[in-house]
Amino acid sequence: MLAHEAWLARRMGSSSVADHLVHLHDRLPGGGEPGAFYLLYDWHAGETLQQMLDRKHRFSLPQVLALATQAVTALGLLHRQHVIHRDIKPANLHQGEDGVLRVLDLGVALTGREPEAMRKLHAGTPSYINPEQWGFSSRAAAAGKDGPEEMPDAQSDLFALGVSLYQLLTGKLPYGEVLPYQAGRYYRDPTAPSRHNPEVPIWLDHVVLKAVARDKRQRFETAEELLLAIERGASRSLTALAATPLIQRDPVALWKIGLALSVLLNLLLVVWLLFLPT
Repeated sequence: MLAHEAWLARRMGSSSVADHLVHLHDRLPGGGEPGAFYLLYDWHAGETLQQMLDRKHRFSLPQVLALATQAVTALGLLHRQHVIHRDIKPANLHQGEDGVLRVLDLGVALTGREPEAMRKLHAGTPSYINPEQWGFSSRAAAAGKDGPEEMPDAQSDLFALGVSLYQLLTGKLPYGEVLPYQAGRYYRDPTAPSRHNPEVPIWLDHVVLKAVARDKRQRFETAEELLLAIERGASRSLTALAATPLIQRDPVALWKIGLALSVLLNLLLVVWLLFLPT
């Protein structure tokens, strides 16, 4: 895995995305070759977005939009190189003091040249992994069963970025803390960011909710589409996403409602019989 990361970092170092990555050194400062057990990268002053969250930094709207624009641009450039990062999250997004946002950690990235075992590995952080990688889909949920697990793709990175933006705006995760294979988290649509942070405009609600939609078909398909939505958002509202039908969100909801009504009617009948005049 380390050898794959080294190969990919060198390959990306000469590509269009290089400015948004950290440079890997081929030689040590003393002139020696790097060892097999570590890689030496450039150091940049600044913080990861997770470090900023940990110290309770309050992200302003202009700051979030600037970070989002840089992050989406970087992902778009990676995807053009046929690279899927697989672990986008605040801890892997570094805001340098030079104003540049850099994407960290290509250790589990997919290029099509990695070993098959690495391709099938559930890499990444569960709370930022798109539902279909766990076998969840709206169609399968409506049928009351799990679907097949899907391989990560460019949309997986965009979903993870959407979760990260939601977190920067609200300090919360859209589906809460997700544990591996905890598909039950995805039976409810996320709360709009503006409900947690009134400073979030409606258009940005729509962008973020579209990015983290449970149904893959409702999400942005490419980084360019997401970038365009962000750039146009302040002056042009997006059409709000239709709420997911209850039967798709929770296939047994109707049974639950029917059972609750039945229990309530029986209780009322018992009370009526108890107080019936003799």
